[in-house]
Amino acid sequence: MDGSAIEKLITDISKLPGLGRRSAQRIALFLLKNKDKSLLPLIQTLESSHKLISECAKCGNVDMINPCNICKNLNRDKKSICIIEDVSDLWTFERTGFYKGLYHVLGGSLSAINGVGIEELTVTKLINRIKENEISEVILALSTTMEGQTTTHVIADKLESFKNLTVTRLAQGIPIGGEVHYLDENTLNTAFQSRKKVI
Repeated sequence: MDGSAIEKLITDISKLPGLGRRSAQRIALFLLKNKDKSLLPLIQTLESSHKLISECAKCGNVDMINPCNICKNLNRDKKSICIIEDVSDLWTFERTGFYKGLYHVLGGSLSAINGVGIEELTVTKLINRIKENEISEVILALSTTMEGQTTTHVIADKLESFKNLTVTRLAQGIPIGGEVHYLDENTLNTAFQSRKKVI
């Protein structure tokens, strides 16, 4: 089967995030067994997506218009930018519906192991957005991994020179519904260090 169209299909499917070789084989077999009902519509959807969906030049979101619907929405708070690693994070925030400002997709986080430096991220574009617009708050909503924390600190350092700009980050610590004795030491320590006055 090496070098065949089937092998190429399996290999290409296995490159998708979260899929291994076995999952790719199952998906390929399903698609090939159901060419008319599954494979052909998928091909048409992928071709349509390739033509119609693009990356927003302002924030990095994906949409059918550029700038995207969020950037063009006049009801959004234009003075607040939430910095996130990926479009999937943006979708999560939008699903909750409580944030009404703008976004900025970095395109990942700093990682020496994976060869992701500051140049690979959209930090320069972010700084230009802040300079060109009357931004009053930047919210750092990056993951709490080592890479996410490093990226948060680097961006915070770069924004330090902006006067009249508030830089905040998401609170960290005990999740709602979490029990203290189940927490790892880092989460518990962060929660303890971030404690707030009650009375």
